[in-house]
Amino acid sequence: MTNVIITCAPTGSIHTPSMSPHLPVTPEEIAEAAIGAVAAGAAIAHLHARDAATGKPTQDPAVFTEFLPVISEASDVVVNITTGGSPHMSLDERLQPVMEFAPEIASLNMGSMNFGLFPMLDRYPEFKHPWEREHLENSRDLVFKNTYADIERILSTCRDMGTRFEFECYDVSHLYNLAHFLERGLVEPPLFVQTVMGILGGIGPDPEDLMHMRRTAQRLFGSDWAWSVLGAGAHQTRLTTMGLTLGSHVRVGLEDSLWDGPGTLAESNADQVRRIRAIAELLHHDIATPDEARSLLGLKGRA
Repeated sequence: MTNVIITCAPTGSIHTPSMSPHLPVTPEEIAEAAIGAVAAGAAIAHLHARDAATGKPTQDPAVFTEFLPVISEASDVVVNITTGGSPHMSLDERLQPVMEFAPEIASLNMGSMNFGLFPMLDRYPEFKHPWEREHLENSRDLVFKNTYADIERILSTCRDMGTRFEFECYDVSHLYNLAHFLERGLVEPPLFVQTVMGILGGIGPDPEDLMHMRRTAQRLFGSDWAWSVLGAGAHQTRLTTMGLTLGSHVRVGLEDSLWDGPGTLAESNADQVRRIRAIAELLHHDIATPDEARSLLGLKGRA
């Protein structure tokens, strides 16, 4: 039996407000979504911010200030702040909220990659804001940049603050990059490895892809890692369920998928948490509390 850590990512930077009326945009909505996800069983909230008027992703710490205290006062959730921001942002811009708030954990993309969002243009003929179409169209010629120098900078900056990492690995090469930093002593176990499946530019969503990522990570990290599975879009429930049968932790939320079943938009992040929690419990897993997640991942604690 495994204590499963459920991470919820309420809003993210990939989807746009036109894609779902349920996507949290304002600070109040983001706080409400995160608190609801915690009540449903999430131990970690992976947080992005958005401009309240347009829904455009922002890394302005002032916007984070509008919802982080609300979430922390209402729950004991582990706060996980993105260093990925949006693929369109500079590293300096992406690092702003982590530098300001020194969270218990921060996400870290383990390499540069093509990040193809443009196929979504075929699914959404109309958009509320001009930036949305541009955001998707520009991804035809977009590289999300996280070089070795970038990763070293993020590691050294956050380590000095006691912040640990959700290592987001979108492909097998990212696992090898993480092994490189482990060998150099720039990261310390236990490694929280989030295998991200189904983003165009990264590894695909086939079950064999998931197994290949698992086998590779096991060979590279032995017993020094905690595995979590993220399935993008329609692949979310299928791949996270596969992960649960193999002993993984899981991540869900409207950042990663807008859906709660075929053709059905999820009305809340809590709905997705409840669904994956029910599956985990059917598989006889216990659901980790925030404090249990802190212990499993070696986090510094809320204080």
